[in-house]
Amino acid sequence: MTAPSAKPLFRAISGQGATVKEPLTLMPEAPIHVRPRVEVRRAEDFYPTGQPEAVRGLLARDGARIRECGGVWEPACGDGALVREIRAAGIACHASDLIDRGCDGAVVADFYSFDRSPARAIITNPPFCEINARDGHGRWLRHTLDMPGWDYLALLLSWDWPAARANGLGALLDARPFSYCYLMRWKLDFTGEGSPPQRNDWFIWDRNWQGTEPAFRFMNREDGQALHQGVLL
Repeated sequence: MTAPSAKPLFRAISGQGATVKEPLTLMPEAPIHVRPRVEVRRAEDFYPTGQPEAVRGLLARDGARIRECGGVWEPACGDGALVREIRAAGIACHASDLIDRGCDGAVVADFYSFDRSPARAIITNPPFCEINARDGHGRWLRHTLDMPGWDYLALLLSWDWPAARANGLGALLDARPFSYCYLMRWKLDFTGEGSPPQRNDWFIWDRNWQGTEPAFRFMNREDGQALHQGVLL
């Protein structure tokens, strides 16, 4: 009896012979374990708005309307990133937060303890865990919309935030949609680690808005830069 030739094995090892279309698997029946991605968020969902162009762009676009309100409340002021820019534009800004993070003149208070806005305009980057559909069930937005005392509300959030419908957020946005939004044509680096993963948007509720459907607008980084140069001059 003739032994089987070993040439096919040698050709396979040396890369010669027939092309292997699929990778060889030693144990094809074995399950493939994929390590789950674990999202680690910061305590109290604190992600400071380190790039001032975001609020400068808002002030460049809606500055006249904001000034009409006579003052701003920043209820998640953090270290004061937005507050400093608003005050630098000559607009009074009341600041508060759950934790003292060094914002000048900030009141340490729970947002949900306020039953009325201390200013007619609210501008903030709210903690995402309190306003999203999955964790917050839109609680932050619902409390704000139910709160008297304000005429203008600007929330800095991820672009796809209003697409979520779970846990009542979709129904809330259907019943009480934003007036218009500004999609930023650049990405904000909240962590300072580079390569930000998302695009952001200012969502605006204006109680004087006459439109019947939410309006869409673009915002460029140059909008805020031009305003800042004008303020400095």
